[in-house]
Amino acid sequence: MKQTRTLFTALMMVLLLGACAKKPKPVPPTPPPPPPAPTASLSASPTSVQQGQPVTLSWRTENATDVRIEPGVGKVDLSGSQSVTPQDSSTYRLTATGPGGTQDATARVTVTQPPPQPPQPPQVTESLQDSFARNVHDVYFDYDSYELRPDAQTAVQGDAAWLKQHAEAHLTIEGHCDERGSTEYNLVLGDNRANAVKQALVQAGAPAGQLDVKSYGKEKPFCTESNEQCWQQNRVGHLVLGGGQ
Repeated sequence: MKQTRTLFTALMMVLLLGACAKKPKPVPPTPPPPPPAPTASLSASPTSVQQGQPVTLSWRTENATDVRIEPGVGKVDLSGSQSVTPQDSSTYRLTATGPGGTQDATARVTVTQPPPQPPQPPQVTESLQDSFARNVHDVYFDYDSYELRPDAQTAVQGDAAWLKQHAEAHLTIEGHCDERGSTEYNLVLGDNRANAVKQALVQAGAPAGQLDVKSYGKEKPFCTESNEQCWQQNRVGHLVLGGGQ
């Protein structure tokens, strides 16, 4: 009986010790992985330009919710491209922000000044007299006639155009004749020739107020030989800048 009681007591002690042992703590759940960090890239093409020329910025991001490019661009799409025209050398900075943080990317653009323009040659202002001598032409006539010949139309049109461009110019139309015929007859013929030229110029658009007429008949020949070649030079409506001879 004594042994039985001892065994029973030992068994009860074991059961009591087991009941008092601490329960194991539960294992906590595994935390979710952190959100991925953003990635960003930015490039410029070309990377060197003259002032005033455009540059294309291209970028790409991942895991971002907000993307900005400075200076001067601001908020942009998550990926894309945009043309900019920097006036000075600049470093463009892209900032991509997302749940996983912030990522930057940069692109450098060098802006150079355009080469200086070559010096312009000094402008030489042509005098009124030189312009007149270069552009205004006399009108020639057939023998004993004051009707304008077909070949005179080119001269008349050019003379009228010059007069319209030079409102400050005043011309005298001199009527001249060859040596044949009387002095009185040639004075009348010269006057008719001068007036025929004036009328043709006015019809071509020249202001009548810029024109005077004067007849010299055969008194002031341009050529003094007695042949047809010389006489042709004297059958003329001669235009003079500012007044007659």
